Amino acid sequence: MKEGIERKPSWLKIKLPKGTNFKQVKKIVHDHNLHTICTSGKCPNMGECWAAGTATLMILGDICTRSCKFCATQTGKPLPPDEQEPANVAESIKLMGLKHAVLTSVDRDDLSDKGAGHWAKTIDEIKRVNPTVTMEVLIPDFDGEPALVQKVIDAKPDIISHNLETVRRLTPQVRSRAKYEVSLNVLSIIAQSGITPKSGIMLGLGETREEILETMDDLLGVGCKVLTIGQYLQSTKMNLPVQEYVHPDVFEEYRKIGIEKGFKFVESAPLVRSSYHAEKHVE
Repeated sequence: MKEGIERKPSWLKIKLPKGTNFKQVKKIVHDHNLHTICTSGKCPNMGECWAAGTATLMILGDICTRSCKFCATQTGKPLPPDEQEPANVAESIKLMGLKHAVLTSVDRDDLSDKGAGHWAKTIDEIKRVNPTVTMEVLIPDFDGEPALVQKVIDAKPDIISHNLETVRRLTPQVRSRAKYEVSLNVLSIIAQSGITPKSGIMLGLGETREEILETMDDLLGVGCKVLTIGQYLQSTKMNLPVQEYVHPDVFEEYRKIGIEKGFKFVESAPLVRSSYHAEKHVE
């Protein structure tokens, strides 16, 4: 890939975190020894979401076994899963007063079940402590093993999301272990279960318009009906450089195209991330 571009355009300016709710969420996360993708992934919407009293909680630690070139999460040898984490997450959601909770995790290829059992325990505990809360889970691919995906399905969250991240051609450069077809198959398994499947992609990595439209068709072909599209931002010098800052008008065009093609929801804007406005996607 060619060298990236340096200067960020004006539409990517991020509001600084502030407000009482932001401080409260930050305190709950700290006091309960939680991890969030908001901080680990350096999400540009952290200020907006935390100020609104919401956060995407990340389970199974904050060290990933994969080293995807787009991601800011630390790579290395993780600690064993925290046995108290399901209870801590469930109680934190209660303290935050959330109506809709979003859960994600690092990849845990070091575990025999890739962390699927811990996922199921956490979902079950959240539902026990917060019976009225709706839930979206953003899962890894579990190496495409249907039985492991089924463990999450059996816990019955409202939405199961798994991101393609990029187009087919760029997948080997962008994702360290995940494969495009494997991710599509994971989404297909979710769709066949009757739970709403969701996925997301990033723009600005060198993809073409034709490849973006092909990706939309591939997702619709496996039953995925919710799509997020956002601008890729280089978090560290170790990550891939940005090839293009896509104009907001182009994102809006893709949103309209996605709806016309058959998606129920399309969130498409430069600062959109997987869990952005996630509460809207629960039917």
